[in-house]
Formats: sequence, structure tokens, C-alpha cells
Amino acid sequence: MKELLIRERVIDEIKLIPDHKLSEVYEFIHYFRIGLQKSKGGIDQTMKFAGCWKDMPEQLFKEFLEDTKQRRKQAFSRRRNNEASTG
Repeated sequence: MKELLIRERVIDEIKLIPDHKLSEVYEFIHYFRIGLQKSKGGIDQTMKFAGCWKDMPEQLFKEFLEDTKQRRKQAFSRRRNNEASTG
């Protein structure tokens, strides 16, 4: 019930917007909605991997984490160096 009331209030506010500003409001609402759809899709895709390491032996998991940390450190170090040389 609360959502219906909010929807009605939003529509009432939109009705008060001058005609020459409606395209801006439409663009905002449209891209806001598209962004919500994309972020939900991203979460759904990520959650497919939830628990995929649960059967990995503890030592192997620790090695995996350490390797991941090192790779990130290298990647960001290269990125910083590239930004510094172009900036």
C-alpha cells in the first residue's frame, strides 16, 4: 500500500513539472531504472559464485587469497604508473 501512495505522489509531482523540462525528467527516470536493472543483474551474476570455494582445502584457499592480493597489487601499481606517465 505504501508503494502505491509513493507512486501516486511521484506522478503528482511530475504533473507539476513544466512541459519544457519533461524530457530531462524522463531521461533521469529512464536511466535510473536502467541502472537498477543492471545492478540487479550484476548481483545475480555474482551470487552464482557464492560458496564455490567452500570445498577448497584451507591451505589452498590461503594461497589463492595471497595470489589474488599480489595480482591486484601489481595491476593497480601498473595502473598508477600509467596514469602518472600520461597525467
